[in-house]
Amino acid sequence: VVKGRDKMTITIKVCERTKQEMNEFFEDFKRPKTPAYAVFQADDADTVVTLYESGKAVFQGRDADLSSQFWIERERHNNPTKKVEVTNSDDKKKEDTKKEYVDPKIYNSTSIGSDEVGTGDYFGPIVVCAAYVRKENISFLEELGVKDSKKMTDEKILEVVPKFIQKIPYECIILSNKEYNEKYADGYNMNKLKAILHNKALMNLKNKYSDYDYIVVDQFAEKYVYFSYLKASSNVVRDITFMTKAEDKCLAVACASLISRFVFLKEFGKISKEVGELLPKGASTEVDKKAAVIDEKFGFNKLSEIAKINFKNTEKVKELLNNK
Repeated sequence: VVKGRDKMTITIKVCERTKQEMNEFFEDFKRPKTPAYAVFQADDADTVVTLYESGKAVFQGRDADLSSQFWIERERHNNPTKKVEVTNSDDKKKEDTKKEYVDPKIYNSTSIGSDEVGTGDYFGPIVVCAAYVRKENISFLEELGVKDSKKMTDEKILEVVPKFIQKIPYECIILSNKEYNEKYADGYNMNKLKAILHNKALMNLKNKYSDYDYIVVDQFAEKYVYFSYLKASSNVVRDITFMTKAEDKCLAVACASLISRFVFLKEFGKISKEVGELLPKGASTEVDKKAAVIDEKFGFNKLSEIAKINFKNTEKVKELLNNK
């Protein structure tokens, strides 16, 4: 189930090499009219991409974050000595929105928290992680910047997680896309799978560490719906506090979020190496094109091992191959 997304605007500053790559890539998607001082304006699914002569690339639309991610990575590759300049309209909205209440009793407690990644990515597994944070480790994690986990880039996550992973107990479960596709074919939807994986990770950790004040889950379904997904499970963790934006309110969830992303990135890298292609994250038009390459190179069976076949991308891949 995908929630409705608001339109957003993401702007990145790109070097000449990336400008050239973008100009070539969007050749077939360019609009006939170009705004003043722009090299081109093009359509990328639900996103409008405008590249200016100054090197400013603007992505506007519901999928602007997914559409821009590939080009952020290309800019990092083409211009490795310089940090990519990125601005996001959502960040401004967040600043303008009143901060959500953080309960100090929960934030400053010994807690178990869980989170997941990979559910919106066509390539790459679903990774669910539960982490156990003792209250005496809170200041240590804050010094590392874990409190602001959602502001971290993938590069920063790869740098920070090894600094605390030996100190913070955790349980990680990886669901490959091969397994995901089999479960989906058996009637499991995404949220049911997430509930089962969260429950398993939490149960494994709770059995090892019974001394905790709270178990916090980053909420993705109403409480009664979450537990309805687990009615066939024999062991269910029930003493859960569900929270939205829980990574801001509980450092155990923040750690779980970072560890799951860290594991996801490592697994994603293995898959890219296996197929000999730089796989883009998310579910953008760029993902469709890369998936078509994989299909042509290895066949659909291979694609179904590394991609979530129920995503709309699969239909787009078939269209791309049929139009060749």
